[in-house]
Amino acid sequence: MGGCGPWTGGGGRRVGGVLREVTAIRYVTPLREGGSLPGVVEADDLGTYVVKFRGAGQGPRALVAEVIAGELARRLGLPVPELARVELDPVVARAEPDEEVQELIKASAGGNLGMDFLPGSLGYDPVAHHIEPGLASRVVVFDAFVENVDRSWRNPNLLIWHGGLWLIDHGATLYFHHNWARAEQVVHRAYKWDDHVLKPYAHDLAVEGPALAERITPELLGEVIALIPEEWLEEGDRDAYLNHLSRRAARPEAWLP
Repeated sequence: MGGCGPWTGGGGRRVGGVLREVTAIRYVTPLREGGSLPGVVEADDLGTYVVKFRGAGQGPRALVAEVIAGELARRLGLPVPELARVELDPVVARAEPDEEVQELIKASAGGNLGMDFLPGSLGYDPVAHHIEPGLASRVVVFDAFVENVDRSWRNPNLLIWHGGLWLIDHGATLYFHHNWARAEQVVHRAYKWDDHVLKPYAHDLAVEGPALAERITPELLGEVIALIPEEWLEEGDRDAYLNHLSRRAARPEAWLP
């Protein structure tokens, strides 16, 4: 999402082993902070969502990364807006005047990734917002596991909502999946976190790191990976994600900051 506009919070729930599903009924506006042109839509559950479109340049892989990283973060106790699969008929954006947006939406008919919109949220400011060391450390450790390259001071992808920190935009995580042929070589890749926006507050890594890493089990990863809609995957992808991430989790000493 490349920036922190006011997002928001509905509060849908997932059903069983799939993402909760809603249908877009109105396209509200594009968000131009990032290159993928996400948009705000209203859905048939009366909720408002920030939608990442499968027809954007990053393709379905970015949506897969959002699901795996976002739902893993949630299960590790980190605050992430609720995710949903948003069914989109391009006709809902027929009044949008921007031709680029129209083309993107036409290319994204079907299932897309939505995140609850957090109304009135503010972009995280590392100078103005102090983050408790335990939470900051857990976010850093989570980012290290999913190899999040998008949490720098230039582009924090963090919001402050109702006084609390929220994590958004994980489409740039798990970047090994853009080259499966090379993924085997980078399973235990170290995490470069010199410019991580929460580094000044992450004073509890020695305790929080091993504790959080211990909770990332193959069972937990399997639960998260099962949530990915089938149409965003290619044959064998689920097993490949589970194998890669389980092996990474098994050697935390390689990637813990």
